[in-house]
Amino acid sequence: MISQSIIRELRKIVGQEHLLTEREDMLTYSYDAAVLDSQMPSAAVMPGTAPEVGKIIALCHENHIPITVRGSGTNLSGGTIPQASGIVLLTGRLNKILEINEQDMYAVVQPGVVTATLAAAVEKKGLFYPPDPGSQAVSTLGGNVAENAGGLRGLKYGVTKDYVMGLHFFDAQGRYVKTGSRTVKCATGYNITGLMTGSEGTLGILDEIILKLIPAPAARQSMVAVYDTIEQASEAVAGIIAAHIVPATLEILDNFTIRAVEGYSHAGLPIDAAALLLIEVDGHPVVVAEEGEKVEALCRRMGARNIKRAETDEERDKIWSARRSALSALAKLKPTLVLEDATVPRSKIPDMVRALQEIARTHRIDIGTFGHAGDGNLHPTILTDRRNKEEFKRVEAAIEAIFDKALSLGGTLSGEHGTGIAKAPFLEKEAGWSSILFSRQLRAALDPHNILNPGKITGVSQEGRH
Repeated sequence: MISQSIIRELRKIVGQEHLLTEREDMLTYSYDAAVLDSQMPSAAVMPGTAPEVGKIIALCHENHIPITVRGSGTNLSGGTIPQASGIVLLTGRLNKILEINEQDMYAVVQPGVVTATLAAAVEKKGLFYPPDPGSQAVSTLGGNVAENAGGLRGLKYGVTKDYVMGLHFFDAQGRYVKTGSRTVKCATGYNITGLMTGSEGTLGILDEIILKLIPAPAARQSMVAVYDTIEQASEAVAGIIAAHIVPATLEILDNFTIRAVEGYSHAGLPIDAAALLLIEVDGHPVVVAEEGEKVEALCRRMGARNIKRAETDEERDKIWSARRSALSALAKLKPTLVLEDATVPRSKIPDMVRALQEIARTHRIDIGTFGHAGDGNLHPTILTDRRNKEEFKRVEAAIEAIFDKALSLGGTLSGEHGTGIAKAPFLEKEAGWSSILFSRQLRAALDPHNILNPGKITGVSQEGRH
């Protein structure tokens, strides 16, 4: 617990109404969307200005108090689970879109801006912010940058790191740092912007984010391809990419997920299908028409028994609304849902799909598979009850088997959810011990008191192998 004198200092900085210390409030900020043990912080503080953020960090640095930054808490790897001896810094009041520059196509935002809010604001100006995590209706841009969030459009448009032009942030001592710029090119100094993106709040605390915007696509075409086996669907994914066609979105749903989604959203999905591909191409109308025909022909050639195109915006929205409801639909089926995001090279999607089916059989668990198949980022979703200790041991073994298989196929532990606490113990398998040591040395140099989100990414210890 932190001392009453520290509480008084925090109260002076943000005011009584923006400092929370009651147990009921701390319960709210003790967990995130990962299936991990909760940890009650000592306080939650809600700064409203950059100077307040700097003062809070400086106070914590002087007193060796851990800080965990939290936006909406949608993190899926334990990245926003705090320390019991520390505080949670909430970004909800830092929620302004500071600038949308139509001429140079960039936006400047505070970290608490909700992703969908920015997307809607720039769309009104004929511009486009492509990163679209499944939680975009509630997730914040600060969290997106911290986790290098992806989304449905990652196949064609990339992920958050591809749109971060510059950052203003506070270091571990509360000093203000500027990196990157508002220009398309910037080769000044170290690429601190790249280092900060995906650092999960372990290297600094964001104040302003400069994001690249692009012109909105002139046309879109969405379709649903129906398959009698998931193997056919996964082979079609690999075939589309091999044909050098890059849809904006290329998603897969297995039968387990289709049934859950249809029961939840009543979108008219065929529940007898073994798998669906949800596909969207976008761009110039002529290109969209041509690519749409190519994709449809290829899907039929690779076993699709039916393909339905969305003929109206309403039908298109219904398709993508159904896809975005997959996690919510599956979460209703059992008390505990474990969502993974191990990612493989796109050509290895069929191998990974087969492996997931085998892992489910071997460990006698339910796995619903959906995800961004076009960029190799599947979301095997394990449905269980954590209170069933014997079953949850099988779940943990299955998770490790998923990681091992992804790595054996040349993949990665996480495509978009980050490392956090959940995947830190497995990081050595992918990156090697020297990489972990390098990262720990970097953190120790920048944050000597280890106050910035300790325990995330590189594990708890700052010294030694364990």
